[in-house]
Amino acid sequence: GKQGVWIKLPIHLANLVETLIKEGFWYHHAEPKYLMLVHWIADSANTIPANATHRVGVGAFVVNEKREVLVVQEKTGHFRGTGSWKFPTGVADQGEDICVAAVREAKEETGVSNLFMVDTEFVEILAFR
Repeated sequence: GKQGVWIKLPIHLANLVETLIKEGFWYHHAEPKYLMLVHWIADSANTIPANATHRVGVGAFVVNEKREVLVVQEKTGHFRGTGSWKFPTGVADQGEDICVAAVREAKEETGVSNLFMVDTEFVEILAFR
């Protein structure tokens, strides 16, 4: 009754990939500690879902009751030490709602929960690209 086969191959067994490919498997995705290979065995249309191909970035435009806008400076990365100011940004966790991610990233990047974040709530999407 099986239609497809998934093999989660630990990275230390990567030498088995060639054998699996010869048996009809193909790469689905790879992670630091494993490779995922799949093979559709049914005589029907392949319904194995595609792997995720993107990450979702979020940014937060935070304004307090005094109409002050929250900006941060990078502690790591390309802009560290440049003196540049920016809105808090980050990447949504897998399966995380973008509204929740924007609030979480603003809190994580600032650590100023008493000044801006104590009552932070997501209001609306300003832009999407």
